[in-house]
Amino acid sequence: MATTKLAQRIRVKRGIRKKINGTAARPRLSVFRSNKNIYAQLVDDLSGHTLAAASSQQDGISGANPVEVAKSVGKALAESAKAGGIETVVFDRNGYQYHGRVKALAEGAREGGLSF
Repeated sequence: MATTKLAQRIRVKRGIRKKINGTAARPRLSVFRSNKNIYAQLVDDLSGHTLAAASSQQDGISGANPVEVAKSVGKALAESAKAGGIETVVFDRNGYQYHGRVKALAEGAREGGLSF
């Protein structure tokens, strides 16, 4: 029986989420990647609240290609996290490979001052 890409990603995502958990002191940086855009948010899993968020649809986010856009989303998320007093996070790649846009977003967040 062949599995679809989505079913495989969801299976991998469940395995990742078993191991990582976000708290108010160290929230989970969750990434969602669509075909056109990329979204990231800092989530406190204990209370179920989003502490900060950024996406490629926001004003001020630009780049020549999708990888550069993802990097600027990471920087924007790091700025809003710093404003909220958050410096350390747990990275949740959400079942996506750590490559391309997901990797660029992580590098942008690190350049912005987040540590993980």
